[in-house]
Amino acid sequence: MTALYILLGLAVLVAGYVWLTYNALVSLVNRAREAWSDIQVQMKRRYDLVPNLVETVKGYASQERDVLERVTRARAEAMANNGPADSQAKSENFLTGALKSLFALSEAYPDLKSNQNFLALQTELSEIEDHIQKSRRFYNGNVRGLNIKIEQFPSNLVAKQFRFETWEYFELDEADAAATQPVKVDFGS
Repeated sequence: MTALYILLGLAVLVAGYVWLTYNALVSLVNRAREAWSDIQVQMKRRYDLVPNLVETVKGYASQERDVLERVTRARAEAMANNGPADSQAKSENFLTGALKSLFALSEAYPDLKSNQNFLALQTELSEIEDHIQKSRRFYNGNVRGLNIKIEQFPSNLVAKQFRFETWEYFELDEADAAATQPVKVDFGS
């Protein structure tokens, strides 16, 4: 009879552990989803800002059509990409590089550099980039916590049983030198 109580006690402990671990994994997945949603909100703000920026530059530097088209193409590609974080990061890196070339144009056009609308758009873009960076760190921190829980023993046994999978980090491509540099906001001199 004592052996039965011991086995029953062990079964309750194992069931309790599985229940607690499963709920912890669900919580971590939901936190990662929330963090990804934060990134998407900030990227949408950037996508909405880009056409205004392009139109402002177009008025001053219409002969720079290839740069303007590259920015527009990069924005469209980034908006259309609804893939996982690593795929989205590639599109975002391309857009960041295109925006850098757009801001480089302002150096060649002094009137553009002093345009109040352009300066306001640069400032707003810089703020959005800061928010995206903060959102990336928040997302990656949540993904790290989730991935650790999925990979650590013994919670990995529960994760495998309920088919929890590790998530991809949202990282800049280290090979893309343009994307690793901050967006330059020059208020003119």
